[in-house]
Amino acid sequence: MPGPHTLATELLAGTRELIAAHAREVPQRDDLCGAFCGALALRAAGVHGADGSELDQDEVALAAGSLISPPRAAGVLPRGEGGRRDYRLALPLIEDPDLSGTTAAGVVEAIAQLARGALCAIPYGGPWSADALDGLFDAAASLTRPVTLIANLATDHLWGAGASLEQLLAYLLEGEPQGPAPDWHVGHFACVVARVRGPRGHLFALADTYPALGHGGVHMQPRERLAAAIERRGRPAGGVIVVTAQVDAQAIRTAARALGLREGTWDNGTATVKRGTPP
Repeated sequence: MPGPHTLATELLAGTRELIAAHAREVPQRDDLCGAFCGALALRAAGVHGADGSELDQDEVALAAGSLISPPRAAGVLPRGEGGRRDYRLALPLIEDPDLSGTTAAGVVEAIAQLARGALCAIPYGGPWSADALDGLFDAAASLTRPVTLIANLATDHLWGAGASLEQLLAYLLEGEPQGPAPDWHVGHFACVVARVRGPRGHLFALADTYPALGHGGVHMQPRERLAAAIERRGRPAGGVIVVTAQVDAQAIRTAARALGLREGTWDNGTATVKRGTPP
């Protein structure tokens, strides 16, 4: 436990590579937050396409069966973001924006396919608590090979990404639970890349999909808020996908079982479509 004026920072293996890829890839294209995070996990692990090219969110989206919808109404995205529709590949369209995006199972399948057996994507659907989230991060942080935590969450439960240093320190040092209101209210994917532990609270760093959130798309969240967001109260289910080297998969599974986490994908409300078939 950190002392009364001490903070401890932990980065997951591969975080520097993930953050570098994140800076090159933001913002996400419309409806591709899950594919965006899948691409970051692949790049963090040093996985390239069969031709040696750098994998991007479009390629992951195609492999995952992601569905895109017509342009969203103004105000749906975080303030300062206008959306991005410069798709590199042709992706299937669905008219209902509430059903578009990427399923958790699609993210898992895409990573397995594109990594060609080098990586294992292990989905955990809960039950979620602050302690369970900390425990899963502990297991990931113990690994020396690249590992990525992809959180499928509800942004309603997060702090706004613009929390001040004063607010962050008040939480870490004193456990102050109050922070800025959420920036937006959607189901979403983001990568959990680091943790800062203080004497009264733990903050997790999210590599998000829009640069308007936080500092270039990276922001800090209290563990209680993040756990509630992953639980997705009031919305379809959420969870965390652990993307790790095959040789490290058993260590993650052992730790997750001890935490009582349930392995398996969840229904996040996104429609599914057969690969290569119009919805």
